[in-house]
Amino acid sequence: MSAVAEQTQVESRLLADRINALEESSTLAMTKMARELAAKGHRVISLSVGEPDFKTPAQICEAAKKAIDDGFHGYSPVAGYPDLRKAIADKLQRDNNIDWKPENIVVSTGAKHSLANVIQVLVNPGDEVIIFAPYWVSYSEMVKLAEGKSVIIDGAFENDFKVTAAQLEAAITPRTKIVMYASPNNPTGAVYSEKELREIAAVLEKHEDVYILADEIYEYINFTDEGHFSIGSIPALKDRVITVNGVAKGFAMTGWRIGFTAAAKWISDGVEKLQGQVTSGTNSIAQKAATAAFNGPMEPSIEMAKAYQRRRDLVIGLLKEIPGFKVNVPQGAFYAFPDVSYYFGKSDGTTVISNSDDFSNWLLNNSYVSTVAGSGFGAPNCIRISTAAADEALVEAVQRIKDAVATLK
Repeated sequence: MSAVAEQTQVESRLLADRINALEESSTLAMTKMARELAAKGHRVISLSVGEPDFKTPAQICEAAKKAIDDGFHGYSPVAGYPDLRKAIADKLQRDNNIDWKPENIVVSTGAKHSLANVIQVLVNPGDEVIIFAPYWVSYSEMVKLAEGKSVIIDGAFENDFKVTAAQLEAAITPRTKIVMYASPNNPTGAVYSEKELREIAAVLEKHEDVYILADEIYEYINFTDEGHFSIGSIPALKDRVITVNGVAKGFAMTGWRIGFTAAAKWISDGVEKLQGQVTSGTNSIAQKAATAAFNGPMEPSIEMAKAYQRRRDLVIGLLKEIPGFKVNVPQGAFYAFPDVSYYFGKSDGTTVISNSDDFSNWLLNNSYVSTVAGSGFGAPNCIRISTAAADEALVEAVQRIKDAVATLK
């Protein structure tokens, strides 16, 4: 063993067990690898990161500039500025039919932070958290940090990767504390209809000690005729649903880092208590920008959603032309999630593709297109392709993928 390897082992043993047990975020890992290849001079097309390629709307940026000029330079309240919390409460009533007051809202540093807060506040060691799969890569790791147990339910490809009420009923045990899902979904783009969520709600109504963590960060990127439905709007479940959302996706504000939880007061108080000891209030200027986003016109978000739908149609059509790819049609978000298991066991004469991790890494190194393996999302037969890129880049990327897989025998 080399001296470097020995030193790495020593350092690893010094880290807390909870950190050694964590998996690295697969999306961030692939993005890092893509940047390293680009730095070496390769023309990489990065389709691994879930980030809008649009600029934040001008009126939101102007609100941030005004906040700087108006002197919002100090610490903000732990739960967020009152005007932002009111704007979120108004948005929930307007868009989601969820009636919460500002005191039920806690603003955090991105929706990821909001999700982590809730899990830390509600989950005790050994508690079970049911996660609908495919799921965003951080869900199960957040549960692990809280010393809970992730119980994964797989949504079938044939059902657009969506979990059924019957599957949920079969998975609930006396140790179940939370049911956690996202709609629209990352990575699949699946959207749960009102009918499907009411069927799930009917199951949960019978289990009064189970809470529902609804991740709605892609709410405004929805291509269905029905539109978005929030499970938190069902009166029988209102006090047990924690709705998480933010400004990153729908308003193209990923770097502003504003998310929120909306929940019963005792849960919100717990989140505020935790946040007060870990981060305190989030960025003051970003909060003023987020207030403008929620109170402002929705036309920019609507136009972005139309562009994402056009790109979805473009990419899905091209992916369906690749032999062996199984492709569903996403109903929201900005991802494609093809099943590539047809290529497992095949080789280009040098590398054998054994799983989606091999496939994704091989694509990056041979076609210079970065994707993310489905294994991190609980779907080991798939890869995630972000469609948040220019049309020309998407067309070229899929052609590179098509050309690359043609060499696999």
